Amino acid sequence: MKQFIKSISILSFLLLLSTWVAAQELNSPDGNFTMDFLLLEDGTPTYQLNFKDKAIIKSSKLGFELKDDAQSLLDGFTVLESKISAFDETWKPVWGEESEIRNHYNELAITLKQNETERIMVIRFRLFNDGLGFRYEFPQQKNLVYFVIKEERTEFAMTGDHTAFWIPGDYDTQEYDYTESRLSEIRGLFEGAVTPNASQQQFSKTGVQTALMLKTDESIYINLHEAALVNYACMHLDLDDTNFVFTSWLTPDAVGDKGQMQAPRHTPWRTIIASDDATDILASRMTYNLNEPNKIEDTSWIHPVKYIGIWWEMITGSGSWAYTDEFPSVQLGKTDYSKAKPNGRHSANTQHVMDYIDFASENGMDAVLVEGWNVGWEDWFGHHKDDVFDFVTPYPDFDVAELRDYAKSKDVKLVMHHETSGAVRNYERHLDQAYTFMNDNGYDAVKSGYVGDILPKGQNHYNQWAVNHYQFAIEKAADYQIMVNAHEAVRPTGLARTWPNLIGNESARGTEYQAFGGSKPNHVTVLPFTRLIGGPMDYTPGIFEMDVSKLNPDNQSHVNSTLANQLALYVTMYSPLQMAADVIENYKRFPDAFQFIRDVPVDWQQSQYLEAEPGHYITVARQDKNSGDWFVGNVNGTTERTTTVSLGFLEKGKKYEATIYRDGENAHYNTNPQSYKIDSKRVTAKSKLKVRSAPGGGFAISIKEL
Repeated sequence: MKQFIKSISILSFLLLLSTWVAAQELNSPDGNFTMDFLLLEDGTPTYQLNFKDKAIIKSSKLGFELKDDAQSLLDGFTVLESKISAFDETWKPVWGEESEIRNHYNELAITLKQNETERIMVIRFRLFNDGLGFRYEFPQQKNLVYFVIKEERTEFAMTGDHTAFWIPGDYDTQEYDYTESRLSEIRGLFEGAVTPNASQQQFSKTGVQTALMLKTDESIYINLHEAALVNYACMHLDLDDTNFVFTSWLTPDAVGDKGQMQAPRHTPWRTIIASDDATDILASRMTYNLNEPNKIEDTSWIHPVKYIGIWWEMITGSGSWAYTDEFPSVQLGKTDYSKAKPNGRHSANTQHVMDYIDFASENGMDAVLVEGWNVGWEDWFGHHKDDVFDFVTPYPDFDVAELRDYAKSKDVKLVMHHETSGAVRNYERHLDQAYTFMNDNGYDAVKSGYVGDILPKGQNHYNQWAVNHYQFAIEKAADYQIMVNAHEAVRPTGLARTWPNLIGNESARGTEYQAFGGSKPNHVTVLPFTRLIGGPMDYTPGIFEMDVSKLNPDNQSHVNSTLANQLALYVTMYSPLQMAADVIENYKRFPDAFQFIRDVPVDWQQSQYLEAEPGHYITVARQDKNSGDWFVGNVNGTTERTTTVSLGFLEKGKKYEATIYRDGENAHYNTNPQSYKIDSKRVTAKSKLKVRSAPGGGFAISIKEL
C-alpha cells in the first residue's frame, strides 16, 4: 500500500512538473497586462489574461477541429520551443486619426508538437499596453499540408455575467441596431434583435458578432475582435451562457466547411483590447498594428475625400436608380434603352449631376458620388441573376464625357458606383474593364456594393471565398490607382494599414436605415466601440431634415438625431471618407450649420478622447493635419447631460476663437431635432466650456487660432 501511494505521489509530481515546464508568462511593456500560456495534462493549449493583477479572461482553450480527420488539433501537444522577444517602432499612416502610430509589444511564440501525428503548430502572442493579439501558424511540414477546418475552437472565457453591446451573429450582414444587455440575457433578446435585411443568416440564439464590446461590474472595458483577416473566414462568437464562455465560430462556405488551408499558413489575429477607461478602447491602434505594413509603394494618389452625393433622394424613395419603368426584365447587352420612356424620377441625369458638381465646387467639397448611372437597375435585385451590370454602360441621360469634363473644370472628382447585387463572379469578370473605364474618365474612387445573397448560391458575405474576393478587388484597384469604399463587404480588421487605398467600408447599420424606419438614438455612441475598431466607416452623416416625409410623402421615417448630433459625427465617427449625405436643398436652408461641414477636415494630426461611455456618450478632440485647427465632437445617448470640455490640448500662450454648434434649449431627437444654437467665444488652453447635449443630441466645436 505504501509503495502504491509512493508511486502515485511520484506520478503526480511528474505531471505537475511537466505542466509547470509548459507554463509561460508574458507581460505587456508597461506591466499592466500579464498573459499566461499553459498546457493542460492532456496537452490542450490554454491561455489566461490578467489586467492589473485581475483576471479578465479566465483559462481558455485553443485549437482546431479538422474535417475528416480522427486527430484534430485540440490536444496531445507538447512544447518544442518558446521564444520571447520585444518590438518597438513608430510608423506613419497614409491617412488616419493621428500622423504617427507607435507599435510596441512583447511577443511569445510557442511551438507545439502533437506527439501522435508529429504535426507542428505555432501560437504567437503579442501583448501590447492596450491588450493581446494571438494567432495560429502552420509551418511547412510533411504531416500537415492540405487540411480543412471544421471549426476553430478558440475560447474567450469571461469572468462573469458582463454587460455586452451586441448584434446577432450573422453570415451575411452587420446591419443591426445594437442591444445592450447582460450576457445571460442574449438568448431571450435574440429574436427581437434580428430585423429584416436583404441577405441574412443567423447560426445560434447566443451567437454574436465582433467587434464585441463588454463591460464588467468592476468597470473594466473589454473588446473582442480580430485583425488582418486575409484568406480565412470571418469569426463570430458563440456564447455558452451558463459558463459565460465565448467560442469562435467561423463563417462556412457553400458546403459547410470553415476553411480550406494549405501550409505554410497562418490565421488572422484574435484580439482582446481592455482598460479601466473607456477612452483607451477608442484610442487603441492595436488592430492596425497587427496588420502588415503598407504594401503600396507610391501612395501619392491616395487622399482623404469629403463628398456629397446623389444618394439620399433614392434612399428615401423620392428619386430612382432606374431610368425607366417599362422593362419587367433586363438582359445585359441586349436591352435597348434608346426607345424606352424615362420614368421622370431617375436621379443620375446629366443636369442634376452638374448641379451637385456646382454645389461641391462652391463649398470646397472634393467629390460627388453618383448612384444609378449605369444600365440594369430596373432588374437588379432578388433574382439571383449573375450578369446584372457591366459597370461601363451609362443610361441615355447620363453623359459620361460631358460630366467628366465639367467636373474637371470645377476641380471636383466624380465617385464611381459599382453595385454588384452579390454577383461576385460577374464583378470579377468585369473588374479590369471597369477600372480602365474609371482611369479613362478621371474617377479615382469607387463605392462598391454587395446587396443581396452572394452568388454562386450557398456562399456567404463573410466566408473565406467572399473574403478572398474583397481582397482581390482591393489589390486590383491598387494596380489601377483606385481607392475603394466597399459596402456590405466583410467588416474591416485593420487591413487599411496594408492597403491604404481601402479608404472606407460600410459593414454596419449606417444612416440609410434612418430612412428605413430609424435607428436607435444612441447607435452612434456604440459604433466607435464596435464597428470602428477595425477601420473607418462610411456612415454618411449630415442629415439636416429629420422628417423623411418632407422628401417622400410615402415614407414616414424619422431620423433619430438632432442636427447638432449630425455635425458632431464628422469628428466622433472617424473616416478619411466623409459624406454630406443630405440633398443640397436642405443644406441651403441651414447655411450657418452647414459651415461646420465645410470647415471640418477629414485627415488628422492627432486625436484626444476626452470622455466616453459606450451607449451613452463620446467626446473627441482632433487636430487638423494641415491647418493645426482643432475640432471637437460630442454625441449623446438618450439622457440629457452636460459636458465640461477642458481645452488643455490647445497650445499654451495662444488665443483662439471657438465656434460652438450645440443643441437648442428644447432640442430633442424626436420632438425638436432641428433646434440648434451657434455661439462664439475667445478661448485659451486654460479655458473650459460647459455644453449641454439633448437626448440623441450633441455638439460640434471648431477652434481656430486668432
